[in-house]
Amino acid sequence: MGMHKSVLLAFALCCGGAWAAGNAERGLEVAREMDARDKGFGDYRMAMAMTLRDKQGSLSVRQMQGAVYETAKDGDKSLIVFQAPNDIRGTAFLTFAHGNRPDDQWLYLPAIKRTKRIASDNRMGSFMGSEFAFEDMGSQELDKYNYRLLGEEKLGDIAAFKLERTPKAEGSGYSRQVVWVDAQRYIPLRIDYYDRKNEPLKTLLYGAYQQFKNKYWRAEKMEMQNQQNGKSTTIAYSGYQFQVGVTEDHFDPQRLEHAH
Repeated sequence: MGMHKSVLLAFALCCGGAWAAGNAERGLEVAREMDARDKGFGDYRMAMAMTLRDKQGSLSVRQMQGAVYETAKDGDKSLIVFQAPNDIRGTAFLTFAHGNRPDDQWLYLPAIKRTKRIASDNRMGSFMGSEFAFEDMGSQELDKYNYRLLGEEKLGDIAAFKLERTPKAEGSGYSRQVVWVDAQRYIPLRIDYYDRKNEPLKTLLYGAYQQFKNKYWRAEKMEMQNQQNGKSTTIAYSGYQFQVGVTEDHFDPQRLEHAH
């Protein structure tokens, strides 16, 4: 190879590496801004209606109550308690989210009066028959992923950053996720999930955002569409109440049978 070509190749390799590093840093900046804008909410409660659709269009609806508690040095704690239908009433799901390791999760089943811990190798299991996996139900902590900015594009009429994030945990069920982030509000609009073979698996769509306390944005609708099995699950959120005095004691894996 001649000197001229060698110099050109070295320049291309150098610039390519710098471009990749730059996009990683820019992706992390977007993720940091998302995280920073949602800090300080303290706690909140909400009602949830989860609608399961099979590929024939048959529906099944479940009613739940949820609570979230923001911790100072770790991920959020969240609790979901099922209210209806009667056959699953009292079922409770507790998550302690973490940034640098898999979340801790427990599921209380009133039919057998037993709380079981969700094993880390079962995080891709279906959450209560829905298209949401256990892995999807924790908060999206900043340190869970490596980031890369893929570019900017419109999603509908909303200008968005297109962000790729790769789970750091080896046991994750996803090879990567592509997230569209509202470029003004820094909130997620859509997430495409890819399975361990890097094939498209699911798409999560966020809708009907509302702002609370003049700062915190929450979606009133989330729809998870599974490309591989044709099923979908929609969660409708209502009755958000922020800073209502939910304490950390509310999130006790030893007392899930009494959760409310």
